[in-house]
Amino acid sequence: MGEEIHRNLHGRFLGGLAAAPRGAALRLGDRTVTFEELHELALVWAGSLLHGGVTGPIGVLAEKGTTAYAGVLAALYAGATVVPLHVDFPPDRTARMMVAAGVTALIADGRGAGLLPELRERGYHGAALLPDGGGEGGIPVSAAHAPAEPLAVPPDAPAYILFTSGSTGRPKGVVLTHGNLHHYFGVLDGRYDFSPDDAFSQTFDLTFDCAIFDLFCAWGAGAPAVPVPPRGHADLPAFLERHRVTVWFSTPSGISLARRLGSLRPDTLPGLRWSFFAGEALRCQDVEDWTRAAPFSTVENLYGPTELTVTITGHRWSPEGSQKLAVNGVVPIGAVHPGHQVLLVTEDGRPTEDEEGELCVTGPQLTPGYLDPEDGAGRFLEHAGHTWYRTGDRVRRLPGDELCYLGRRDAQVQVQGWRVELAEIEHALLAAGDGVAEAAAVGVDGAAGTELVVFYTGEARPPVELANRLRRTLPHGMVPKRYHHLDELPLNANRKVDRKALTERAGELLRADNNWS
Repeated sequence: MGEEIHRNLHGRFLGGLAAAPRGAALRLGDRTVTFEELHELALVWAGSLLHGGVTGPIGVLAEKGTTAYAGVLAALYAGATVVPLHVDFPPDRTARMMVAAGVTALIADGRGAGLLPELRERGYHGAALLPDGGGEGGIPVSAAHAPAEPLAVPPDAPAYILFTSGSTGRPKGVVLTHGNLHHYFGVLDGRYDFSPDDAFSQTFDLTFDCAIFDLFCAWGAGAPAVPVPPRGHADLPAFLERHRVTVWFSTPSGISLARRLGSLRPDTLPGLRWSFFAGEALRCQDVEDWTRAAPFSTVENLYGPTELTVTITGHRWSPEGSQKLAVNGVVPIGAVHPGHQVLLVTEDGRPTEDEEGELCVTGPQLTPGYLDPEDGAGRFLEHAGHTWYRTGDRVRRLPGDELCYLGRRDAQVQVQGWRVELAEIEHALLAAGDGVAEAAAVGVDGAAGTELVVFYTGEARPPVELANRLRRTLPHGMVPKRYHHLDELPLNANRKVDRKALTERAGELLRADNNWS
């Protein structure tokens, strides 16, 4: 097999296949799927797709099971782009994503197949491969069409299209190439000592970029990925011990959940070697609680927007050193990956030599762009002969080229790993009509991390009615639980909505009563 394919993302799975052919690639409850089994299944599906004339991006619409994971591999094996989709997203949103990505075929499990009629009503007219049944007229699955080996593609070919929240009221499609991901995993391979003896938690939805870390770090090492179901969190120590999980990765909210469920008692997670957190600000106190439960685990705080390929920095926790570098009790995010450059800019986008500013990064992990070029307006900066991505995150330079996260400069928040454009929530609420005149969404720190709060004017409505309205178009993780009616929204000196005042008001209300409306 040529060198080119090993520079493709699916080459990592092939490396794991060579290292541990009969080893577990997946642990799904009581069932184990070996590397050989998953490889053969992906080849059959890839061949069936190619025989059916599929040449464009392939959507994967399935719960975390064999169909979802084999579907990701099959799309890559066919030389196509993976477009992960979520069975619990509103059909309107999923259809918009599929049309925007140019999805030409869909791999779906039973639940995904059940959504096909609604997706077709909303504009999806491509093919479907339905290995679990659930629909007529799907692409026939036949081992006779399986290729001898996966297809190789050039480094600039798209490997994934991932969608993030968009301020225009529609999700933005981000393209990640095989070249982006090859550099990314080359950095990780040099930083960590993963082996076939490890087992990786898989807590993230496949639509979340960090799931790429879970799967392809595991598979590249010849180790299994272990999806963590809701019941697994109920008794996390027992779940991790049963499945021999040695590598954990979640948002910092996972620490809060484990704490609430009594899983962070001293030495309750002794089998963990590595613990990674990303997607939200990580607090020193949370790390201290986690390391008491997982005393043999090395903890790293990872940071990165999707546009910079999953994660772009990492800080390794040390009890004394990290505490000294922390700002406002938040663990540093670390130094950018080798091969990249950092630029700090002022609010108006001018480069600055100050120690604080908005973080901009350029280098081999930078996305080639969005599906819709208009989504890139204001997100990229041309300077010193390079294109830089403006992250929107304010940082402070620390000794040793490390960085510390200070907060957002724009109306975007992180909610349990979801990157949420507040404007998208506002747009969805106003688009529904029904008496809401104005709306302003804010994020505020709560007991379980950032909580979304909506202030609105017009006719007062029951919170459950407003939440149900948003669920028609927004994913569950983006739907606020708290709504507050005002006669008018406060304005600042520039006659713009005073979001600072609303955020302060939301914090007061949250502290005063967790059941206000």
